[in-house]
Amino acid sequence: MQKVAGIGGLFFRAQAPDTLKQWYAETLGVALTPDWHQQAGPTVFEPFAADTTYFGRESQAWMVNFRVADLAGMVAQLRAAGVTVADPQEYPPAGWFARLHDPEGNPIELWQPPAD
Repeated sequence: MQKVAGIGGLFFRAQAPDTLKQWYAETLGVALTPDWHQQAGPTVFEPFAADTTYFGRESQAWMVNFRVADLAGMVAQLRAAGVTVADPQEYPPAGWFARLHDPEGNPIELWQPPAD
């Protein structure tokens, strides 16, 4: 059986797409299309129940989770730039997580997987 090799993109609607792309590039280091090449590592593909509150507001149908190598460093960097980020929380055995929102209110989760 043929299988997909990974996620090729994440596409979503935005009120101000160019402004939001620039925010992701400047704030999280997500290079503008097509120049971003992610590092190899685990990727989670997980549908949630329709009534989940995990993403935040009820109308939110998706949430992006970015894998990071140094969650504490990333949180400090974001806070220094004026971004509100929840305190990191550990969820063994999955690793460490922290939550923030982009300028349009979309939830973003940062994830530091456990060391091998």
